[in-house]
Amino acid sequence: MTREYNDLIGEILERAGEKDNFDYKGKGKPLSKEYLQMDTFQHFQKIAKDAGYLPQWVKLQKEISQLVHTCETNNDVEEINKKIKKYNKICPHQLQKAPISLEHIEKYKNIW
Repeated sequence: MTREYNDLIGEILERAGEKDNFDYKGKGKPLSKEYLQMDTFQHFQKIAKDAGYLPQWVKLQKEISQLVHTCETNNDVEEINKKIKKYNKICPHQLQKAPISLEHIEKYKNIW
């Protein structure tokens, strides 16, 4: 008993006379060992890093660092603390930072 099924690609190749003339040259290159050792997320992270992608919290960290180094007034401190609060919501837990104050700005310049 033969089983019938629809082989659309096979039929197209057969009509074109290419069904048995398939050349494997250049097809099926072996995957690198590095690719096989990483899971999908790690592979994505490597591609994103190679493409120059930075997570939002890293961009915000750099912005806060620049603001801390140019901070002079209480209004600047308030703006920075708002950004720090946003930063703490999106960064990994162990990288969260405390709000800053104008009195200890030199200490915070070293931290940021």
